[in-house]
Amino acid sequence: MNRFKIFNYTHAYKLIFEYIEAFYNTVRIHSHCGYLSPNDYEEQYLKKLEMTVKDLAS
Repeated sequence: MNRFKIFNYTHAYKLIFEYIEAFYNTVRIHSHCGYLSPNDYEEQYLKKLEMTVKDLAS
């Protein structure tokens, strides 16, 4: 946040919200995801699900 000039409360709120939603919750690794980012964890889950569906269809 140090690199931004914050003009008012609304501007600060938007910057912090953007940081949390765009980086912290999606890119940063989390222990509950097996130390993967939520994006990577979801991608891995979808691949496993796709393989399971293919196996069931065979």
